[in-house]
Amino acid sequence: MDELTFIEKIKKIIKMRHDDIVSAMASGGVDNMEKYQYMLGQIRTYQYISQEISSLLNKKEQKENEGTVFDINSKTNN
Repeated sequence: MDELTFIEKIKKIIKMRHDDIVSAMASGGVDNMEKYQYMLGQIRTYQYISQEISSLLNKKEQKENEGTVFDINSKTNN
């Protein structure tokens, strides 16, 4: 399994868990404030992790696109 497939699977799992908690909260699965705060913390953590993965992937893509650029159409003055 290549690294991008692995990362996509991790992101999918994170999204599923996030959505499960949101669904549980929306359907009345919270019976006290302590549980609400705990579930809210989980949601924020999953969002943070997902954002960090996306940021790391963007940095990797930017790094792969870096390089030396030559303008072959430019004219030099001799």
